[in-house]
Amino acid sequence: MRKAAIAGVGYTAFTRSSGRTVLDLASEAALAAVDDAGMPVKEVDGIGSFMVLNDSVTCNALATSLALPGLRWVLDFQQGGQSPSHVVGQAAMAIENGLAESVIVFRALNGRSGVRVGSGQMPGGASQYRYPIGYDSYLMYIAMWARRYLHETGQGPEALGNVAVAQRWFAERNERAIQRRPLDLESYYTLPWIADPFRAADCTAEVDGACAILVTSLERARDLRHAPAVVAAAAYRAGARPGLDIGDQMLYDDYTRNFTSLLSEELYRRAGINANDVQFAEIYDCFTSVVLMGLEGMGFCDRGEAGAFVASGATAIDGRLPVNTHGGLLSEGYLHGMNTVTEAVLQMQGRGGDRQVPRRDCCVVTSGALCDGSAMVLLSDQAATS
Repeated sequence: MRKAAIAGVGYTAFTRSSGRTVLDLASEAALAAVDDAGMPVKEVDGIGSFMVLNDSVTCNALATSLALPGLRWVLDFQQGGQSPSHVVGQAAMAIENGLAESVIVFRALNGRSGVRVGSGQMPGGASQYRYPIGYDSYLMYIAMWARRYLHETGQGPEALGNVAVAQRWFAERNERAIQRRPLDLESYYTLPWIADPFRAADCTAEVDGACAILVTSLERARDLRHAPAVVAAAAYRAGARPGLDIGDQMLYDDYTRNFTSLLSEELYRRAGINANDVQFAEIYDCFTSVVLMGLEGMGFCDRGEAGAFVASGATAIDGRLPVNTHGGLLSEGYLHGMNTVTEAVLQMQGRGGDRQVPRRDCCVVTSGALCDGSAMVLLSDQAATS
């Protein structure tokens, strides 16, 4: 890869009740991303996005709202948090192969006031067996994986709590974050249980909102407003028997590892790097346990050592590997990981403000929680061409 780059990012406000249509939110974020890059919106000829339970709008609807003169490439992907890195990777490949010149990738939803992923309303092939026993919420599915992971790796509840505490420090310095109240481990233990082993701070903050990026050729991006964030590699993997629907993973072999263990070696090989080259990481975090699995799966620490890695301060702003520098989905807000991508771009471009990482030549972004997901490597222009 290395021939396409992310040139701009755009956001709406993150709220608990937007009072707006999803198309309105998507349009604002998309226009903001194009304006941020300094490109005329009429140059956009591709759009990619994703949705769950029809909670968003199609790419063609956004093209109509933006009054684009036409589209050459479009991708509507029917999945959730697995999608951001995958869709961005597909957009980059479309550009590198001449299928499009400039692509908006967006995620928009009223995730708090509208259809909520955690609501239990998740129809599918196996739901008829789950719902009668009360196993009907995404929260419960992840909690089961988390409990097994802690048991098998010999880690305690502090492993989860330290993730929530570490990420809240970044959220306190992020004006977009929906959760900004300071958090320490002592106060973490006073929070109510949601589903064992998760307390309130272990769970993602559902919001209404949208964010978007503009992907274009590296050559074009160099002429725009901000330093390019070069898409060096992307990968998607699903293990054997990943489930019959969004809430079913009962046939999966190992509840103590997620998709990151399947794709990390391939991703690094494609990018021409290794885990030691990565200077900061934006790891999908619908729940705290997913961060721990991601740290281990991506090779940043050994098996069963993720909790100690976080507790040591390694993921802090001045640590070996700053992680989730926006506060993560736990604190900034749950846009199914698309805002994990936008945060990575801001950091790569040196626009992180008070939470700017000191080294920003190489970043990993992951997208997804359990059986399947995607990830990508972003490089600075200098690192990509050296």
